Amino acid sequence: MSGHLRLLFGRRARRRWIHLILGGALAMPYVFVGQLVVGPATDSRYVFNDLPLQLLSFAVGLPLAAVTAALFPLTRSLEAGAVRSLCGVDAGLLAHGPARTRAAKGRTAAWFTLHLGFGGIISGMSLAVPPFAGFLAALPLIVWLGGAEFVELPEALDHTWVLALAPLAGVATLLALACCAAAAGTLLARWAPALLGPAPEDRLAAAEARAADLAVRNRLARELHDSVGHALSAVTLQASAARRVLDTDPEFVREALAAIEDTTRRTVGELDAVLGVLRDGDAPGTAPAPTLGGDLDCLLRRTRAGGTRVTATVGIDPEALPPVLSREAYRIVQEGLSNALRHAGERVTVTLRIEAADGQLAITVENPLDHAPVCRPGGGHGLRGIADRARLLGGTTEAGPAPGMWRLHVRLPLKGPA
Repeated sequence: MSGHLRLLFGRRARRRWIHLILGGALAMPYVFVGQLVVGPATDSRYVFNDLPLQLLSFAVGLPLAAVTAALFPLTRSLEAGAVRSLCGVDAGLLAHGPARTRAAKGRTAAWFTLHLGFGGIISGMSLAVPPFAGFLAALPLIVWLGGAEFVELPEALDHTWVLALAPLAGVATLLALACCAAAAGTLLARWAPALLGPAPEDRLAAAEARAADLAVRNRLARELHDSVGHALSAVTLQASAARRVLDTDPEFVREALAAIEDTTRRTVGELDAVLGVLRDGDAPGTAPAPTLGGDLDCLLRRTRAGGTRVTATVGIDPEALPPVLSREAYRIVQEGLSNALRHAGERVTVTLRIEAADGQLAITVENPLDHAPVCRPGGGHGLRGIADRARLLGGTTEAGPAPGMWRLHVRLPLKGPA
């Protein structure tokens, strides 16, 4: 019993009833326009006092509502918002933008017509039925107090048993109103995803927007991993080397501390730039991303400050590289050095060259491998980031053990996809 009452008078039923009342309110201007048409057409001066003419005016106004919904694309956004808030329909089943295509406008017009049609009927019933039900409930008391002479009652109500059943009839009338409102609200909630739901074009646009958002997030994740990860690896190595020679080589300790200071300062600047993109989209005014042409020497100097021997053979002019290629190549070299710092022995060799045969930039990072590489739990993101960067530029990546060493080889076309 309580479940049935909840279906008729629960929170969801009440909110859907309000949604129908709003539909009736939206229908009123169209009813007034319908009266302007029906009155002269039927030669009737008092349309307000004639229920059949009122219903006819309502029927004439509904097509006008459909035309309005088709002409104004924002109708779908407004109706979808009302359905999400009042009808309890999942937001994922409804479109979020205005109707653009002809099919979407047609579905929106159909929905708007149904909303105003059901809403107008339920609104009219909500205005008329409660007073009538109250009159039936109070009718025995009115007759008992002698008020029947002031109220013209039909002859059928003169019977005592009819008067006794009048309150029950009033309650039944209210229940019928609640049933009609609940049924109309349920039907509209069931039809809303089909009529206000996203079209294939909307789903495609949402998927493209989601893909673009994921691409930006992945790019920022790569930037954070490469810059902060390299800085932490370098600082750890420099601090460890300084600790070992703290009492025997103060000059090296001073150089290591200076390198740690320089590394952390530059990393904080890069971190601010990435966080600025997260906050502001384009992060105007933040520090530019490091490139191969302007920052390679600093990168190698910071890496060597930890005691690691780095031999770099640069057979190109880094300043002549395109900005995007130079930036991504710097990150690839940085991550390659970070991996070498984590796993290498005493020497790391970095080689950059351009192969004239096919016009590609080849980046090779090699370090001695005295034992099988150990995979850290949750590790491996650096190599995936390198592969992602190379793939976005149309290049290839090869990484794995070679005879006596670990070798990372990346090839990037000088003129690849944007």
